[in-house]
Amino acid sequence: MDNDNFSYSNNDRGIDKEDYYTSEEGYIIFTEKYHLKRGYCCKNNCKHCPYGFDIKTGEIKPKN
Repeated sequence: MDNDNFSYSNNDRGIDKEDYYTSEEGYIIFTEKYHLKRGYCCKNNCKHCPYGFDIKTGEIKPKN
């Protein structure tokens, strides 16, 4: 799967191609830019979370 085949309603949701990439396994991975554009932490332990979510404590801690 590549970004051109991503079936999400990209334009309807304001998602641009630089907001995500596809892993070798076919997972959609959102970038830090996308998370900042969205404006909040979803608490799903995202790989590029800019908000400092700690899955062990369930808390959002500012990154240094």
